[in-house]
Amino acid sequence: MTKPIHFIPALGFSALMAASAALAQDMTIVLQPSETGLQSYNMIQEGGANIGSYLIHDTLVLQDVDNTYHPALAERWEEAADGMSWTFHLKSGVSFHNGEPLTAQKVVDWLALFAGSGNEYLVEAVEKAEAVDDLTLRLTMKRPEPNLLFNLASPFMGVIEPGAYAAAGDDYGVSEAVGTGAYRLESLDPAGDIVLVRNDAYTWGPDLAENKGPANFEYITLRTINESSTAFLELKTGGVDIVMGAPADLYEQMKAEAGIGLVTQPGQEVTYIAFNVTKPPFDDLEMRQAAALAVNQSEILQSVFSGIGKESHQFLISSLPEANVVPDRLISFDADRANALLDAEGWVVGADGIRAKDGQPLTVELWSETETSRRRMAEVLQAQFKAVGIGSNITTLDPGIYADELSKGEFNAAVLGYGWNNADIIDWFFSAERIGAQNVGGYNNAESEALRIKAMTGSLNGAERQANFLAYHEQVLSQFPFAPIYEPVQLYAYNTETLVLPKVVRGPRYALPAVLDTRPVE
Repeated sequence: MTKPIHFIPALGFSALMAASAALAQDMTIVLQPSETGLQSYNMIQEGGANIGSYLIHDTLVLQDVDNTYHPALAERWEEAADGMSWTFHLKSGVSFHNGEPLTAQKVVDWLALFAGSGNEYLVEAVEKAEAVDDLTLRLTMKRPEPNLLFNLASPFMGVIEPGAYAAAGDDYGVSEAVGTGAYRLESLDPAGDIVLVRNDAYTWGPDLAENKGPANFEYITLRTINESSTAFLELKTGGVDIVMGAPADLYEQMKAEAGIGLVTQPGQEVTYIAFNVTKPPFDDLEMRQAAALAVNQSEILQSVFSGIGKESHQFLISSLPEANVVPDRLISFDADRANALLDAEGWVVGADGIRAKDGQPLTVELWSETETSRRRMAEVLQAQFKAVGIGSNITTLDPGIYADELSKGEFNAAVLGYGWNNADIIDWFFSAERIGAQNVGGYNNAESEALRIKAMTGSLNGAERQANFLAYHEQVLSQFPFAPIYEPVQLYAYNTETLVLPKVVRGPRYALPAVLDTRPVE
Protein backbone atom coordinates (compact mmCIF):
# COMPACT_ATOMS: atom_id res chain seq x y z
CA MET A 1 0.00 0.00 0.00
CA THR A 2 1.26 3.46 -0.84
CA LYS A 3 0.35 6.68 0.85
CA PRO A 4 -2.62 8.33 -0.89
CA ILE A 5 -1.97 11.59 -2.71
CA HIS A 6 -4.35 14.44 -1.94
CA PHE A 7 -4.91 17.22 -4.46
CA ILE A 8 -6.07 20.52 -2.93
CA PRO A 9 -7.40 23.24 -5.24
CA ALA A 10 -6.31 26.83 -4.90
CA LEU A 11 -7.97 28.19 -1.75
CA GLY A 12 -7.74 31.12 0.61
CA PHE A 13 -5.80 30.65 3.85
CA SER A 14 -8.84 29.84 6.05
CA ALA A 15 -10.31 27.42 3.53
CA LEU A 16 -6.94 25.77 3.05
CA MET A 17 -6.61 25.26 6.80
CA ALA A 18 -10.04 23.65 6.88
CA ALA A 19 -9.10 21.35 4.01
CA SER A 20 -5.90 20.37 5.81
CA ALA A 21 -7.90 19.59 8.95
CA ALA A 22 -10.14 17.28 6.93
CA LEU A 23 -7.08 15.37 5.80
CA ALA A 24 -5.64 15.12 9.31
CA GLN A 25 -5.58 11.31 9.19
CA ASP A 26 -2.15 12.03 7.77
CA MET A 27 0.51 14.03 9.62
CA THR A 28 3.56 15.49 7.88
CA ILE A 29 6.59 16.31 10.01
CA VAL A 30 9.57 18.30 8.76
CA LEU A 31 12.72 16.74 10.20
CA GLN A 32 15.23 18.90 12.00
CA PRO A 33 18.52 19.36 10.09
CA SER A 34 20.56 16.96 12.26
CA GLU A 35 18.08 14.13 11.53
CA THR A 36 17.92 14.35 7.74
CA GLY A 37 19.56 12.09 5.17
CA LEU A 38 18.90 8.85 7.06
CA GLN A 39 19.90 5.90 4.88
CA SER A 40 18.30 3.10 6.87
CA TYR A 41 16.33 2.18 9.99
CA ASN A 42 18.82 -0.59 10.70
CA MET A 43 19.60 0.69 14.17
CA ILE A 44 22.20 -2.00 14.75
CA GLN A 45 24.43 -0.88 11.89
CA GLU A 46 23.23 2.62 10.98
CA GLY A 47 25.01 5.67 12.37
CA GLY A 48 22.03 8.01 12.38
CA ALA A 49 18.52 8.15 13.78
CA ASN A 50 15.41 10.32 13.66
CA ILE A 51 11.93 10.43 15.15
CA GLY A 52 10.93 7.45 13.02
CA SER A 53 13.41 5.28 14.91
CA TYR A 54 11.26 5.60 18.03
CA LEU A 55 8.00 5.05 16.13
CA ILE A 56 9.07 1.81 14.40
CA HIS A 57 11.11 0.09 17.11
CA ASP A 58 10.00 0.35 20.75
CA THR A 59 12.73 0.46 23.39
CA LEU A 60 12.76 -1.37 26.71
CA VAL A 61 12.73 1.91 28.64
CA LEU A 62 12.20 5.59 27.86
CA GLN A 63 13.91 8.67 29.23
CA ASP A 64 11.95 11.76 30.27
CA VAL A 65 13.08 15.36 29.92
CA ASP A 66 14.25 15.33 33.58
CA ASN A 67 16.54 12.34 32.82
CA THR A 68 14.41 9.89 34.79
CA TYR A 69 13.63 6.49 33.24
CA HIS A 70 10.18 5.01 32.67
CA PRO A 71 8.65 1.73 31.47
CA ALA A 72 8.22 1.02 27.77
CA LEU A 73 8.51 -2.63 26.65
CA ALA A 74 9.87 -3.41 30.11
CA GLU A 75 7.23 -2.69 32.74
CA ARG A 76 9.77 -2.79 35.59
CA TRP A 77 13.41 -3.69 36.31
CA GLU A 78 15.88 -4.29 39.13
CA GLU A 79 19.62 -3.67 39.34
CA ALA A 80 21.81 -5.76 41.65
CA ALA A 81 23.45 -3.80 44.45
CA ASP A 82 26.91 -4.35 42.93
CA GLY A 83 25.74 -3.38 39.44
CA MET A 84 26.70 -6.77 38.04
CA SER A 85 23.24 -7.88 36.92
CA TRP A 86 19.93 -6.41 35.78
CA THR A 87 16.51 -8.08 35.54
CA PHE A 88 13.83 -6.72 33.19
CA HIS A 89 10.19 -7.78 33.28
CA LEU A 90 8.55 -7.43 29.88
CA LYS A 91 4.98 -6.40 29.14
CA SER A 92 2.66 -9.22 28.11
CA GLY A 93 0.57 -9.17 24.95
CA VAL A 94 3.12 -7.33 22.82
CA SER A 95 3.73 -8.44 19.23
CA PHE A 96 6.06 -7.43 16.42
CA HIS A 97 4.80 -6.06 13.12
CA ASN A 98 5.06 -9.55 11.59
CA GLY A 99 2.86 -11.05 14.31
CA GLU A 100 5.67 -12.68 16.29
CA PRO A 101 5.16 -12.29 20.06
CA LEU A 102 7.65 -10.30 22.12
CA THR A 103 9.44 -12.70 24.48
CA ALA A 104 12.56 -12.53 26.58
CA GLN A 105 14.24 -14.93 24.15
CA LYS A 106 13.50 -12.58 21.25
CA VAL A 107 15.25 -9.83 23.20
CA VAL A 108 18.22 -12.14 23.90
CA ASP A 109 18.51 -12.95 20.19
CA TRP A 110 18.21 -9.26 19.27
CA LEU A 111 20.99 -8.26 21.68
CA ALA A 112 23.25 -10.86 20.09
CA LEU A 113 22.98 -9.05 16.74
CA PHE A 114 25.06 -6.15 18.10
CA ALA A 115 28.25 -8.24 18.21
CA GLY A 116 30.77 -6.71 15.82
CA SER A 117 28.43 -3.88 14.80
CA GLY A 118 29.05 -0.15 14.86
CA ASN A 119 26.75 0.17 17.86
CA GLU A 120 28.17 -2.74 19.83
CA TYR A 121 29.43 -0.31 22.47
CA LEU A 122 25.84 0.16 23.67
CA VAL A 123 25.78 -3.40 25.05
CA GLU A 124 29.52 -4.00 25.35
CA ALA A 125 29.27 -4.29 29.15
CA VAL A 126 26.79 -7.18 28.93
CA GLU A 127 28.50 -10.52 29.53
CA LYS A 128 25.41 -12.68 29.08
CA ALA A 129 21.74 -12.20 28.26
CA GLU A 130 19.32 -14.96 29.18
CA ALA A 131 15.59 -15.59 29.21
CA VAL A 132 14.58 -16.59 32.74
CA ASP A 133 11.07 -17.21 31.42
CA ASP A 134 8.95 -15.87 28.55
CA LEU A 135 8.73 -12.38 29.98
CA THR A 136 11.81 -12.11 32.24
CA LEU A 137 15.20 -11.03 30.89
CA ARG A 138 18.39 -11.17 32.93
CA LEU A 139 21.59 -9.36 31.95
CA THR A 140 24.81 -10.46 33.61
CA MET A 141 27.45 -7.76 33.31
CA LYS A 142 31.19 -7.82 32.66
CA ARG A 143 31.42 -4.71 34.76
CA PRO A 144 29.03 -2.15 36.20
CA GLU A 145 27.55 0.09 33.52
CA PRO A 146 26.00 3.21 35.06
CA ASN A 147 24.87 4.30 31.58
CA LEU A 148 22.87 1.15 30.80
CA LEU A 149 19.38 2.65 31.10
CA PHE A 150 20.37 5.59 28.90
CA ASN A 151 21.70 3.17 26.29
CA LEU A 152 18.54 1.07 26.40
CA ALA A 153 16.43 4.22 25.95
CA SER A 154 18.38 5.44 22.91
CA PRO A 155 16.88 5.21 19.39
CA PHE A 156 19.60 2.73 18.47
CA MET A 157 18.24 0.26 21.02
CA GLY A 158 14.75 -0.19 19.61
CA VAL A 159 13.98 -3.92 19.74
CA ILE A 160 14.11 -5.64 16.33
CA GLU A 161 12.46 -8.96 15.49
CA PRO A 162 15.53 -11.19 14.96
CA GLY A 163 13.96 -13.48 12.35
CA ALA A 164 12.92 -10.55 10.15
CA TYR A 165 16.36 -9.01 10.53
CA ALA A 166 18.05 -12.21 9.33
CA ALA A 167 15.63 -12.67 6.44
CA ALA A 168 15.99 -9.11 5.12
CA GLY A 169 19.79 -9.03 5.23
CA ASP A 170 21.23 -5.81 3.85
CA ASP A 171 17.74 -4.60 2.97
CA TYR A 172 16.71 -4.42 6.60
CA GLY A 173 15.79 -0.87 7.55
CA VAL A 174 15.42 0.21 3.92
CA SER A 175 12.62 -1.88 2.42
CA GLU A 176 11.29 -3.19 5.72
CA ALA A 177 11.82 -2.73 9.44
CA VAL A 178 10.07 -4.98 11.94
CA GLY A 179 9.71 -3.74 15.48
CA THR A 180 6.85 -3.53 17.96
CA GLY A 181 6.34 0.18 17.38
CA ALA A 182 3.26 2.31 16.85
CA TYR A 183 4.17 2.66 13.15
CA ARG A 184 5.50 0.41 10.41
CA LEU A 185 7.90 1.49 7.67
CA GLU A 186 6.04 2.06 4.41
CA SER A 187 8.86 3.60 2.36
CA LEU A 188 12.21 5.32 2.81
CA ASP A 189 13.87 7.67 0.34
CA PRO A 190 17.12 9.07 1.79
CA ALA A 191 16.84 12.05 -0.53
CA GLY A 192 13.09 12.46 -0.12
CA ASP A 193 10.23 11.45 2.11
CA ILE A 194 9.95 8.68 4.68
CA VAL A 195 6.43 7.31 5.01
CA LEU A 196 5.21 5.41 8.08
CA VAL A 197 1.86 3.64 8.40
CA ARG A 198 0.01 3.05 11.67
CA ASN A 199 0.29 -0.29 13.47
CA ASP A 200 -3.38 -0.85 14.26
CA ALA A 201 -2.53 -3.66 16.71
CA TYR A 202 -0.52 -1.31 18.94
CA THR A 203 -2.03 -1.06 22.44
CA TRP A 204 1.08 -1.09 24.67
CA GLY A 205 2.14 2.54 24.61
CA PRO A 206 4.67 3.64 27.24
CA ASP A 207 3.95 5.16 30.64
CA LEU A 208 4.99 8.59 29.35
CA ALA A 209 1.99 8.63 26.95
CA GLU A 210 -1.65 8.98 27.96
CA ASN A 211 -2.75 7.26 24.75
CA LYS A 212 -1.53 3.65 24.80
CA GLY A 213 -2.47 3.20 21.14
CA PRO A 214 -3.25 2.87 18.38
CA ALA A 215 -1.96 6.26 17.23
CA ASN A 216 -4.35 8.93 16.00
CA PHE A 217 -2.89 9.26 12.49
CA GLU A 218 -2.95 6.56 9.82
CA TYR A 219 0.12 7.89 8.01
CA ILE A 220 3.10 9.96 9.08
CA THR A 221 5.36 11.48 6.44
CA LEU A 222 8.82 12.60 7.52
CA ARG A 223 10.06 15.27 5.16
CA THR A 224 13.32 17.08 4.53
CA ILE A 225 13.01 20.78 3.69
CA ASN A 226 16.41 22.44 3.54
CA GLU A 227 15.24 26.02 3.36
CA SER A 228 13.79 27.33 6.65
CA SER A 229 11.72 29.94 4.79
CA THR A 230 10.23 27.17 2.64
CA ALA A 231 9.39 25.09 5.73
CA PHE A 232 7.68 28.12 7.28
CA LEU A 233 5.67 28.73 4.13
CA GLU A 234 4.65 25.08 3.97
CA LEU A 235 3.51 25.26 7.58
CA LYS A 236 1.51 28.44 7.00
CA THR A 237 -0.26 27.04 3.94
CA GLY A 238 -1.01 23.59 5.37
CA GLY A 239 1.55 21.63 3.37
CA VAL A 240 3.11 20.29 6.58
CA ASP A 241 1.87 19.93 10.14
CA ILE A 242 4.97 20.16 12.35
CA VAL A 243 8.41 21.64 11.79
CA MET A 244 10.94 19.99 14.09
CA GLY A 245 13.87 22.26 14.89
CA ALA A 246 11.84 25.23 13.67
CA PRO A 247 14.08 28.08 12.45
CA ALA A 248 14.98 30.41 15.30
CA ASP A 249 15.54 33.29 12.90
CA LEU A 250 11.82 33.16 12.05
CA TYR A 251 10.65 32.86 15.67
CA GLU A 252 8.99 36.28 15.86
CA GLN A 253 7.23 35.78 12.54
CA MET A 254 5.96 32.35 13.56
CA LYS A 255 4.85 33.64 16.95
CA ALA A 256 2.78 36.36 15.31
CA GLU A 257 1.21 34.06 12.73
CA ALA A 258 -2.38 32.99 13.32
CA GLY A 259 -2.73 29.21 13.08
CA ILE A 260 0.81 28.42 14.21
CA GLY A 261 1.64 27.15 17.68
CA LEU A 262 5.11 26.97 19.21
CA VAL A 263 6.50 24.49 21.73
CA THR A 264 9.97 24.74 23.26
CA GLN A 265 12.04 22.22 25.18
CA PRO A 266 15.55 22.34 26.64
CA GLY A 267 18.21 22.09 23.95
CA GLN A 268 19.72 18.75 23.01
CA GLU A 269 21.95 19.97 20.18
CA VAL A 270 25.29 21.65 19.60
CA THR A 271 26.45 23.10 16.29
CA TYR A 272 30.21 23.25 15.77
CA ILE A 273 33.04 23.31 13.23
CA ALA A 274 35.01 20.10 12.85
CA PHE A 275 38.62 20.58 11.81
CA ASN A 276 40.33 17.98 9.64
CA VAL A 277 43.40 17.32 11.77
CA THR A 278 44.98 15.09 9.10
CA LYS A 279 45.51 17.90 6.54
CA PRO A 280 47.34 21.25 6.62
CA PRO A 281 46.77 23.74 8.07
CA PHE A 282 44.73 22.11 10.82
CA ASP A 283 47.14 19.24 11.42
CA ASP A 284 48.88 21.88 13.57
CA LEU A 285 47.43 22.51 17.05
CA GLU A 286 48.18 26.25 17.03
CA MET A 287 46.43 26.67 13.69
CA ARG A 288 43.33 24.88 14.97
CA GLN A 289 43.39 27.04 18.08
CA ALA A 290 43.70 30.22 16.03
CA ALA A 291 40.75 29.28 13.83
CA ALA A 292 38.66 28.30 16.86
CA LEU A 293 39.38 31.60 18.59
CA ALA A 294 38.33 33.46 15.43
CA VAL A 295 34.77 32.14 15.84
CA ASN A 296 32.55 34.82 17.35
CA GLN A 297 29.72 32.82 18.89
CA SER A 298 27.81 35.90 20.01
CA GLU A 299 27.74 37.36 16.51
CA ILE A 300 26.40 34.09 15.05
CA LEU A 301 23.76 33.80 17.78
CA GLN A 302 22.44 37.27 16.97
CA SER A 303 22.88 37.43 13.20
CA VAL A 304 21.84 33.89 12.27
CA PHE A 305 19.49 32.89 15.10
CA SER A 306 18.03 36.24 16.22
CA GLY A 307 19.28 35.65 19.76
CA ILE A 308 17.15 32.49 20.23
CA GLY A 309 19.20 29.81 21.97
CA LYS A 310 22.63 30.28 23.49
CA GLU A 311 26.30 30.41 22.64
CA SER A 312 28.24 27.16 22.91
CA HIS A 313 31.76 27.12 24.34
CA GLN A 314 32.33 23.39 24.82
CA PHE A 315 31.28 20.22 23.02
CA LEU A 316 28.45 19.06 25.29
CA ILE A 317 25.06 20.64 25.84
CA SER A 318 25.35 22.96 28.81
CA SER A 319 22.76 21.13 30.93
CA LEU A 320 25.03 18.10 31.33
CA PRO A 321 27.29 18.10 34.41
CA GLU A 322 30.21 16.96 32.24
CA ALA A 323 29.94 20.32 30.44
CA ASN A 324 31.12 22.18 33.57
CA VAL A 325 34.76 22.28 32.53
CA VAL A 326 37.35 24.54 34.12
CA PRO A 327 37.08 28.07 32.66
CA ASP A 328 40.39 28.00 30.82
CA ARG A 329 39.16 25.04 28.74
CA LEU A 330 36.16 26.96 27.35
CA ILE A 331 36.61 27.95 23.71
CA SER A 332 35.57 31.57 23.20
CA PHE A 333 36.12 34.33 20.68
CA ASP A 334 39.48 36.08 21.04
CA ALA A 335 40.63 37.75 17.83
CA ASP A 336 43.78 39.18 19.40
CA ARG A 337 44.94 35.75 20.56
CA ALA A 338 44.07 34.25 17.17
CA ASN A 339 46.15 36.88 15.36
CA ALA A 340 49.06 36.38 17.76
CA LEU A 341 49.06 32.62 17.13
CA LEU A 342 49.01 33.11 13.36
CA ASP A 343 51.81 35.69 13.57
CA ALA A 344 53.90 33.27 15.61
CA GLU A 345 53.33 30.58 12.98
CA GLY A 346 54.82 32.89 10.34
CA TRP A 347 51.66 33.74 8.42
CA VAL A 348 51.81 37.34 7.15
CA VAL A 349 48.73 39.38 6.19
CA GLY A 350 48.72 40.36 2.51
CA ALA A 351 47.20 43.31 0.71
CA ASP A 352 43.98 41.33 0.19
CA GLY A 353 43.68 40.65 3.91
CA ILE A 354 44.59 36.96 3.54
CA ARG A 355 47.72 35.67 5.22
CA ALA A 356 50.45 33.85 3.33
CA LYS A 357 53.67 31.97 4.10
CA ASP A 358 56.37 30.81 1.69
CA GLY A 359 54.26 32.10 -1.17
CA GLN A 360 51.21 30.04 -0.21
CA PRO A 361 47.97 31.74 0.85
CA LEU A 362 46.22 30.59 4.02
CA THR A 363 42.99 29.46 2.39
CA VAL A 364 40.88 26.57 3.64
CA GLU A 365 37.95 24.55 2.30
CA LEU A 366 34.90 25.24 4.47
CA TRP A 367 31.98 22.84 4.03
CA SER A 368 28.36 23.15 5.06
CA GLU A 369 25.00 21.58 4.35
CA THR A 370 22.56 23.48 2.14
CA GLU A 371 20.10 23.92 5.04
CA THR A 372 19.53 27.64 5.51
CA SER A 373 20.98 28.23 8.98
CA ARG A 374 24.01 26.02 8.30
CA ARG A 375 24.75 27.85 5.06
CA ARG A 376 24.35 31.23 6.78
CA MET A 377 26.68 30.10 9.56
CA ALA A 378 29.28 29.19 6.95
CA GLU A 379 28.98 32.64 5.39
CA VAL A 380 29.43 34.37 8.76
CA LEU A 381 32.34 32.07 9.59
CA GLN A 382 33.95 32.93 6.28
CA ALA A 383 33.91 36.61 7.28
CA GLN A 384 35.15 35.84 10.80
CA PHE A 385 38.04 33.79 9.47
CA LYS A 386 38.97 36.55 7.03
CA ALA A 387 39.02 39.05 9.91
CA VAL A 388 42.11 37.24 11.24
CA GLY A 389 43.58 36.57 7.78
CA ILE A 390 42.25 33.08 7.02
CA GLY A 391 40.67 32.77 3.60
CA SER A 392 38.00 30.16 2.94
CA ASN A 393 36.11 28.66 0.03
CA ILE A 394 32.58 27.54 0.92
CA THR A 395 31.18 24.29 -0.45
CA THR A 396 27.55 23.45 0.33
CA LEU A 397 26.24 19.90 -0.01
CA ASP A 398 22.83 18.27 0.26
CA PRO A 399 22.18 16.72 3.69
CA GLY A 400 21.60 13.33 2.09
CA ILE A 401 25.22 13.06 0.93
CA TYR A 402 26.98 15.30 3.46
CA ALA A 403 28.15 12.61 5.88
CA ASP A 404 29.42 10.33 3.11
CA GLU A 405 31.37 13.15 1.47
CA LEU A 406 32.86 14.27 4.78
CA SER A 407 34.10 10.74 5.48
CA LYS A 408 36.39 11.05 2.43
CA GLY A 409 38.42 13.67 4.34
CA GLU A 410 38.69 16.25 1.57
CA PHE A 411 37.60 19.25 3.65
CA ASN A 412 39.57 21.48 6.04
CA ALA A 413 36.67 22.62 8.20
CA ALA A 414 33.01 21.60 8.22
CA VAL A 415 29.90 22.89 9.95
CA LEU A 416 28.30 20.01 11.85
CA GLY A 417 25.74 19.44 14.56
CA TYR A 418 24.40 16.68 16.73
CA GLY A 419 21.37 16.07 18.91
CA TRP A 420 22.20 14.00 22.00
CA ASN A 421 21.90 14.42 25.75
CA ASN A 422 24.68 12.22 27.07
CA ALA A 423 28.42 12.77 27.48
CA ASP A 424 29.23 9.66 25.41
CA ILE A 425 28.68 11.78 22.29
CA ILE A 426 32.33 12.82 22.72
CA ASP A 427 33.29 9.21 22.05
CA TRP A 428 31.07 9.19 18.97
CA PHE A 429 32.84 12.06 17.23
CA PHE A 430 36.40 11.95 18.63
CA SER A 431 37.18 8.27 19.23
CA ALA A 432 40.12 6.92 17.22
CA GLU A 433 37.98 3.83 16.65
CA ARG A 434 35.51 5.93 14.61
CA ILE A 435 37.94 7.69 12.24
CA GLY A 436 36.49 7.95 8.75
CA ALA A 437 32.95 7.39 9.96
CA GLN A 438 31.62 9.67 12.71
CA ASN A 439 35.10 11.04 13.49
CA VAL A 440 35.38 12.68 10.09
CA GLY A 441 38.17 15.02 11.20
CA GLY A 442 40.53 12.10 11.95
CA TYR A 443 41.22 13.15 15.56
CA ASN A 444 43.55 10.67 17.27
CA ASN A 445 45.31 11.66 20.49
CA ALA A 446 46.90 9.12 22.84
CA GLU A 447 46.00 10.94 26.06
CA SER A 448 42.44 11.47 24.87
CA GLU A 449 42.15 7.79 24.01
CA ALA A 450 43.27 6.72 27.47
CA LEU A 451 40.74 9.06 29.09
CA ARG A 452 38.03 7.97 26.64
CA ILE A 453 38.44 4.29 27.48
CA LYS A 454 38.36 5.06 31.18
CA ALA A 455 35.20 7.13 30.78
CA MET A 456 33.44 4.62 28.56
CA THR A 457 34.34 1.39 30.34
CA GLY A 458 36.08 2.14 33.65
CA SER A 459 33.34 3.79 35.72
CA LEU A 460 31.81 1.89 38.64
CA ASN A 461 28.93 4.28 39.30
CA GLY A 462 27.32 7.46 38.03
CA ALA A 463 29.51 9.86 40.00
CA GLU A 464 32.70 8.20 38.79
CA ARG A 465 31.46 8.19 35.22
CA GLN A 466 30.71 11.91 35.44
CA ALA A 467 34.22 12.66 36.72
CA ASN A 468 35.83 10.50 34.04
CA PHE A 469 33.89 12.12 31.21
CA LEU A 470 34.66 15.58 32.55
CA ALA A 471 38.39 14.81 32.35
CA TYR A 472 37.98 13.37 28.85
CA HIS A 473 35.98 16.39 27.71
CA GLU A 474 38.61 18.82 29.02
CA GLN A 475 41.41 16.93 27.26
CA VAL A 476 39.61 17.02 23.90
CA LEU A 477 38.94 20.75 24.34
CA SER A 478 42.65 21.35 24.91
CA GLN A 479 43.46 19.94 21.46
CA PHE A 480 40.96 22.09 19.49
CA PRO A 481 39.74 19.43 17.01
CA PHE A 482 36.58 21.54 16.75
CA ALA A 483 35.20 24.97 17.51
CA PRO A 484 31.82 25.22 19.28
CA ILE A 485 29.25 27.62 17.87
CA TYR A 486 25.67 27.38 18.99
CA GLU A 487 23.28 25.56 21.31
CA PRO A 488 19.65 25.96 20.23
CA VAL A 489 16.54 25.38 22.25
CA GLN A 490 14.32 22.72 20.76
CA LEU A 491 11.63 24.63 18.94
CA TYR A 492 8.64 22.93 17.35
CA ALA A 493 6.18 24.88 15.23
CA TYR A 494 2.86 23.23 14.41
CA ASN A 495 -0.36 23.93 12.61
CA THR A 496 -3.03 24.62 15.25
CA GLU A 497 -5.76 24.20 12.60
CA THR A 498 -4.86 20.55 12.05
CA LEU A 499 -3.21 19.32 15.26
CA VAL A 500 -3.71 19.31 19.00
CA LEU A 501 -0.41 18.68 20.76
CA PRO A 502 -0.20 17.45 24.37
CA LYS A 503 0.06 20.20 26.95
CA VAL A 504 3.37 18.73 28.13
CA VAL A 505 5.76 17.03 25.70
CA ARG A 506 7.15 14.06 27.64
CA GLY A 507 10.62 12.79 26.84
CA PRO A 508 13.77 14.71 25.90
CA ARG A 509 12.33 15.46 22.44
CA TYR A 510 9.12 15.22 20.43
CA ALA A 511 9.01 11.48 19.78
CA LEU A 512 6.85 8.44 20.59
CA PRO A 513 4.94 9.65 23.70
CA ALA A 514 4.15 13.03 22.14
CA VAL A 515 3.16 11.49 18.80
CA LEU A 516 0.75 9.10 20.54
CA ASP A 517 -0.80 12.02 22.43
CA THR A 518 -1.04 14.30 19.38
CA ARG A 519 -4.47 14.21 17.77
CA PRO A 520 -6.22 15.86 14.84
CA VAL A 521 -8.43 18.89 15.37
CA GLU A 522 -12.02 17.72 15.41
